[in-house]
Amino acid sequence: MIKNSVLKGVLLVGLGATSYGMLATFVKIAYGEGYTTPEVTIAQFVYGITGMLLINLFQKVKKGNDVVKASKKNISQLMLAGTSLGLTSIFYYLAVKYIPVSIAIVLLMQTVWMGVLFEMILEKKRPSNQKIIAVIIVLIGTALATNLIQSKANLDWRGIVLGFLAATSFTTTMFTANRVATHVSSAQRSLYMLLGGAVIVTGFAIATQTGAFNFEIFLKWGLILALFGTIIPPLLLNAGFPLTGIGLGSIVSALELPVSVLMAYFLLSEKVTLIQWIGIILIILAIVIMNVNFKKIR
Repeated sequence: MIKNSVLKGVLLVGLGATSYGMLATFVKIAYGEGYTTPEVTIAQFVYGITGMLLINLFQKVKKGNDVVKASKKNISQLMLAGTSLGLTSIFYYLAVKYIPVSIAIVLLMQTVWMGVLFEMILEKKRPSNQKIIAVIIVLIGTALATNLIQSKANLDWRGIVLGFLAATSFTTTMFTANRVATHVSSAQRSLYMLLGGAVIVTGFAIATQTGAFNFEIFLKWGLILALFGTIIPPLLLNAGFPLTGIGLGSIVSALELPVSVLMAYFLLSEKVTLIQWIGIILIILAIVIMNVNFKKIR
């Protein structure tokens, strides 16, 4: 029974990570059709919030008074935490305008070492030797995966900076999401975090959208982006992680990296060299090293 529940958790986390991995390629295709970053982010958040509202309504009808309601304090905390979610979408989607998706996803995966840094600063805890080794492997893997050594063409510095900003805000999201109002249902937490993110996204859209807003984005890409970015992954990951545990769940969620690169390779015809694949494998290896308890294995 335990093995079956773990397997179920692995499948849920794997599907959630795979969904996230597809996202940037869809955004890049939408850009190719003339849509802007504000249009893409607004459409994604509008559908995402609508979807989460429906899911919360369904849970309320099904469970009635058994659903733990978020207090006003919880709501404000979750919305504040959700601002980093909005910033992650903005920075990541802007990054893929300037650099290939296969590079942008590698930069987003810098959350591996950023998470260790956050933990060290906020919790005043020295990282273990295991984590330090993993961080070094991530940095080597990043140098290879972004093809910094062999690349003759310079990557656009704007994409690099935005990619790192996306990783920083995503790390913030992960830290706050695991610490704020954890007693509230994942659907409620996702909804209020999305509302917080929507405030940031709306402000960004008002400030940067120069021409008329193209509402066709809602018919063409909005639902797809919301499903793969703000509805399916949080629900699957929140359902899967309790079954797998953080260690195994983190390893399985690393599927996001190769899926994203493969999507970019097949749908966008982005070139991915052998050196880059070696770098990607090293980053996944680092995630495994960071989350495996080697003392238990012995």
